[in-house]
Amino acid sequence: MPLEPRSQKKVSMLLTKGVDIPNPLTLDIGDEVLVDQISGKGVKIYPGCRIYGEETAISEGAILGEEGPVTMDNCQLGPGVALKGGYFHRAVFLEGAALGMGAHVREGSILEEQASCAHCVGLKQTILFPFVTLGSLINFCDCLMAGGTNRKNHSEVGSSYIHFNFTANGDKTTPSLFGDVPRGVMLNQPPIFLGGQGGSVGPLRLGYGNVTAAGTILRKDVLETGRIIIGKTHRAGVVPFVQGMYTGMKRIIENNILYLGNLMALEQWYNHVRKPFFESREMGNLVLNGALYNLALAKTERKKRLVSMAEKLNHPSGKEEGVSSESEKVEYPERMHELCKVFEPENVNHIGLNPRDLLLEEIHKTGTDGNYVQVIQSLPPAIVAQGTAWLDQIIEELCRKASEVLPSMKLFKNSSTSGVE
Repeated sequence: MPLEPRSQKKVSMLLTKGVDIPNPLTLDIGDEVLVDQISGKGVKIYPGCRIYGEETAISEGAILGEEGPVTMDNCQLGPGVALKGGYFHRAVFLEGAALGMGAHVREGSILEEQASCAHCVGLKQTILFPFVTLGSLINFCDCLMAGGTNRKNHSEVGSSYIHFNFTANGDKTTPSLFGDVPRGVMLNQPPIFLGGQGGSVGPLRLGYGNVTAAGTILRKDVLETGRIIIGKTHRAGVVPFVQGMYTGMKRIIENNILYLGNLMALEQWYNHVRKPFFESREMGNLVLNGALYNLALAKTERKKRLVSMAEKLNHPSGKEEGVSSESEKVEYPERMHELCKVFEPENVNHIGLNPRDLLLEEIHKTGTDGNYVQVIQSLPPAIVAQGTAWLDQIIEELCRKASEVLPSMKLFKNSSTSGVE
């Protein structure tokens, strides 16, 4: 008796809808996958692909597996997305995003319009704004990158680049901002270039228009714009290492607060500005829900990592191993859960309503059934300034509230709460 592939019925339904499947018998589609959430318009699925998850959504013109098999689990794809080969779990890809063979993209990741990666790129808790381009053999987790105005003028990460996001103390309080949200969403900023065979030690911030030379390991914030950054190697030697010793705690906390603030600002942007653009597209609501879910995941991840570090600082053995007993380092673990409560949606819904409404009124005039990128880039400079002011106010207010939770640390007394200076 011949065996009947478990996916045969759903594959037949997809073929009937018009999905191009050159070799139907090679696909594996989970029983939970909803065929209604896969468009029949221009979608092509190459041999060997596996599609799972009841939240999976595939918009028109998407292509899976052009260079090698794709395994996709609970991802949402906008129009014209190309996942050419690799593993994709709970990630969101907006119109025209593309990844080469060997990609490994996991939860908390959003690739916006025309963001792209070449082969063998690993992403998790990563947000790439439109046009951002990553080369090959890259690990770029726990960071947000913006900058650039089109596919020829875009922020780029050179091949063999690493965002170092795990410390010797076992911490991942290491999210980095390459650019920022208030200016980045306006799609008018100079691009950032991170030279190949280099790296960044999170958490850090880098301003727009900056270039890091190939092989440079970025270890400090550079908020100025338009700089070439050339790194130097550490002096050779062997020195004592004390497990549990934390240095630069104020900067670590500030950068984590700023990252959370930027995520909150981006969430507001999606809810108020991007939402109607999604709603005008087939599968748009599903893609929007996926993006908002991933933003929530990203916030949860950052809070979890802060709590984890606080627990280590508050552990007696940790203090014996050299964790400072200064008041600022004792205060942090004791008030961590209070700090996390600052970053709840209800704390920002009322902020910057005036500039926000001016921005939304202008977008409404232009219409939200067109191309999102074109609409944003066509906004008058005065309206762009209003939109940036709205998002800046959100971040500034969150930083202020966080400072009140941790008064002895004197947060942001000598540093900017924006991503640039």
